[in-house]
Amino acid sequence: MSGKIMAINAGSSSLKFQLFSMRNAQSGQGEEQVLCQGLIERIGMDDAVFNLRAGDVKWRETLPIADCRQGAEHLLRALIEHNIIDSLDEIIGVGHRVAHGGEAFADSVLITPDVLDKIEQLGLLAPLHNPVNALGIRVFQHALPDARAVAVFDTAFHQTLSQTAYLYPLPWRYYEELGIRRYGFHGTSHKYVSTVCAERMGRPLAELRIVSCHLGNGSSLCAIGHGRSVNTSMGFTPQAGIMMGTRSGDIDPSILPFIQQTEGKSAAEINHLINNQSGLLGISGISHDYRDVEQAASQGDSRAQVALELFAERIRAVIGSYIVQLGGIDALIFTGGIGENARNARQQICRDLTFLGIELDDDKNQKNQFFIQKDSGPVQIAIVNTNEELMIARDVMRVAQPLSAQPALALQ
Repeated sequence: MSGKIMAINAGSSSLKFQLFSMRNAQSGQGEEQVLCQGLIERIGMDDAVFNLRAGDVKWRETLPIADCRQGAEHLLRALIEHNIIDSLDEIIGVGHRVAHGGEAFADSVLITPDVLDKIEQLGLLAPLHNPVNALGIRVFQHALPDARAVAVFDTAFHQTLSQTAYLYPLPWRYYEELGIRRYGFHGTSHKYVSTVCAERMGRPLAELRIVSCHLGNGSSLCAIGHGRSVNTSMGFTPQAGIMMGTRSGDIDPSILPFIQQTEGKSAAEINHLINNQSGLLGISGISHDYRDVEQAASQGDSRAQVALELFAERIRAVIGSYIVQLGGIDALIFTGGIGENARNARQQICRDLTFLGIELDDDKNQKNQFFIQKDSGPVQIAIVNTNEELMIARDVMRVAQPLSAQPALALQ
């Protein structure tokens, strides 16, 4: 199978996309060329913004886009108008990022009507994401009825977690009846960067013990043993784990009813507090953006300095626990907007970890080299630029069979 593959990430008011030319049916790798990429923002507004880039050429326009369907139609017209493709028939596959696969999906899967129904049912676990993802699937199935559609789940990579890693010590019925357990997220990113790191190390991924740090406004760590997710810091929701841009991460759960009772807040207000007003923003009082907090800290702002220290210490604690679970470590990966660009964050996280074999080379770190460990360091420390869209396209190539007749899903 070879041809043009589109990767789609549909949000409630946005549509992110990349179009690839792909070759090599066996692995989905080989010849991989980005033909274009872009983002439609403010869907549902009269001043929606359409951004498209093909190579060094960029297009930007503001126009009314009422819904996801109009956005998709405008995108597909633009591909032809700007001579990126000659015909929509060239697009043989569409990969859709889906937030939650629950326990139903341990891998990416070809989308059938039954699969789509299950994705919508899992909206109970991801009410802000899965329904929108399902709508995006229906829209592109309608617009490209002959293209194979594949769902790529953020949670799928973590379905290898053991019961002791994914269960919460609550009454059993909450897991059995409501599905409350650790699911984890950022799985597509963790899978991609660990694969790239192993390739650059020249070693089989199946031999390696890796801790992957996806650090951005949303952040998660993943312990990867022999190519499989062993543990991950996000949990039942993306709120769990380390401190993030606006999320608190793990805290004493009794804090929440205490605040609720003391300040008379509703459950929704408490949820907003820990998801949108905490983390770097909450501690610094300045911004959720690591760069803004870092700048304030450099100018002597004490709360900003504390925020950066707390961010690093929470990550260091998880790294240590994951090394114990893995029985050692061969590689530590930094990815995501902070992981790939914040040199001081990497330095703070790796500080005083030489007893674990983690020895950062300051010069390599400042130059943002791929490997930034000291030459004598036994543990590889890598900066890997994540590419979830490419991973989605590869999964389309891997999962989808040669094209044949496939019933189109009704657009509802």
